[in-house]
Amino acid sequence: MSDGDGRGGLNGVVVAHGTLASAMVDAAEQITGIRGMLKAVSNSGCDRGALEERIWAAIGEAPSVVFVDLAAGSCLIAVLRRVRERPDVRVVTGVNLAMLVDFLFHRTLPAEEAAAHAAASGGSAIRVP
Repeated sequence: MSDGDGRGGLNGVVVAHGTLASAMVDAAEQITGIRGMLKAVSNSGCDRGALEERIWAAIGEAPSVVFVDLAAGSCLIAVLRRVRERPDVRVVTGVNLAMLVDFLFHRTLPAEEAAAHAAASGGSAIRVP
């Protein structure tokens, strides 16, 4: 099921090193035309505690899928430290543009299904032509 218009549904949060998150959010919004449904969080200029606060402020109270750039490192550790507190938050690592585009069109799914769908789409997009 897809809402297609950018309203309602899950929060999407992209957590990455440097300016990667904001660049990926911008690109996904340009491709889909769906704006304001993904939030970018950078680890630039902060320690792990401050990064955790940035992430949890971006998640807010709504069910969410958090996309992280790497399957290890400071960004993932900051996300995982509190995710157990929120059964309505799912985490996907190795974020890519195909994954975010898929998520924007499937935000009405439950968090677990939306995360799995986005991860499958992102994985399918990886090719060696």
